[in-house]
Amino acid sequence: MEIAYHGKNYIGWQVQPTGISVQAKINEALSLFLRQTVNVVGCGRTDTGVHASTFFLHFEAETPLPEDLMNRLNRYLPPDIAIKRIITQIPDNAHARFDATYRAYNYYIHFNKNPFLTEFSFFFPWRPLNIEVMQQAIELLPQYTDFRMFCKTGAGSKTTLCNLYKAEMHLNETDQTLRFHLAANRFLRGMVRRIVGCLLFMGKDKISLQEFKAVMDGRKSQFPKINISVPPQGLFLSEVRYPYIGEQ
Repeated sequence: MEIAYHGKNYIGWQVQPTGISVQAKINEALSLFLRQTVNVVGCGRTDTGVHASTFFLHFEAETPLPEDLMNRLNRYLPPDIAIKRIITQIPDNAHARFDATYRAYNYYIHFNKNPFLTEFSFFFPWRPLNIEVMQQAIELLPQYTDFRMFCKTGAGSKTTLCNLYKAEMHLNETDQTLRFHLAANRFLRGMVRRIVGCLLFMGKDKISLQEFKAVMDGRKSQFPKINISVPPQGLFLSEVRYPYIGEQ
């Protein structure tokens, strides 16, 4: 199943002891309409307040799915969760998390205060930015595979190695917006938000390109004086790919 959600009202994707998660809402809806206990498995986890313009999950059903299941789910679920499609022609052992070969995130920033963007973008009024050094830094990222310096403390990741396929920055001077695009085989918890925070600090000349390289090369254990993560509302999981699922 492919879904999309607005993350503001949720503690993230994954079911937690306290708070409401997107996963819990999907479990509740499917269990109701399929008349069996359903526990869905997601393609990953998003933190509190993070959005997904696309997100995949899988589940098992004991009986054939009702033909109008997608419409019934969309009528039942809250407005901030949408079912985009239900895919039944997949391998029997398909797994939403382990089979994903490509994941991409977008992080949005706006420089002019706009009340209509506040839930989907980070207002960053501190200009000017050294765009040149930010561009140089982001172009270096795909050369590395170890991103432990950008992993949230206590995340419990078994490995901090990631293959970064894309690292891009798109500045729109007309709209006064900035978008970061990162794609990889996997991401560490908090990785994208920490990379963006680092790049913004570089744009404010708080971190030099030489210091950035030293940390990425393993010559320094951490950035001097900071380990900053930008707010969650600007972050979207935007693409997930599987070898057996085509684009719609």
